[in-house]
Amino acid sequence: MGQPTYHHMNVEGLKVLAHPMRVRLLGLLRTHGPATASGLAQRLGESSGTTSWHLRQLADAGFIEEDTERGNRRERWWRAAQDHTELRERSLPEDDPEVRDALVAYMSNILDGYRDRAVGFVRSRHTWDEPWRHTSSMSDWLLPMGAEEAQRFLAEIETVVERYRRPAAEGDQAFAVQFQAFPIEAEQ
Repeated sequence: MGQPTYHHMNVEGLKVLAHPMRVRLLGLLRTHGPATASGLAQRLGESSGTTSWHLRQLADAGFIEEDTERGNRRERWWRAAQDHTELRERSLPEDDPEVRDALVAYMSNILDGYRDRAVGFVRSRHTWDEPWRHTSSMSDWLLPMGAEEAQRFLAEIETVVERYRRPAAEGDQAFAVQFQAFPIEAEQ
């Protein structure tokens, strides 16, 4: 396994991922590997026609690609084209209401996925073997910070995550790390 690959999202890609189905499909392909439209449809409780259409939109935007090593003429397999998506908000036009709306939709879809993943764990934690049952955290902290200090804090968190990134080894378990950090209005 080499270095992780990134899709550096532009405005067009942002608009593609502003749809919740596409965020879910891309997430499934990245998490569980290649799949067919019908397999993804079954997993999501959708029709294969719907998932096929959304998969083509993702492919046209460069998020996914056909997995030509699998399937046959009747069965088309898809895989994620990159490991991660990176959005650099500063590269987006801030004065465009359509872009702002797409950004809000995209980020809301991401948060919905994070929530679903966390709720899934909470609901199934009793089925996990030790020590996994108690290897989780759902904490939050309210820290007073200036903007530059907050940027350094975020960079340090990313450094810690990168220090633990490696290929999976036998006996490893996928371990979701979800992190949100944002300013809030101080109570008056």
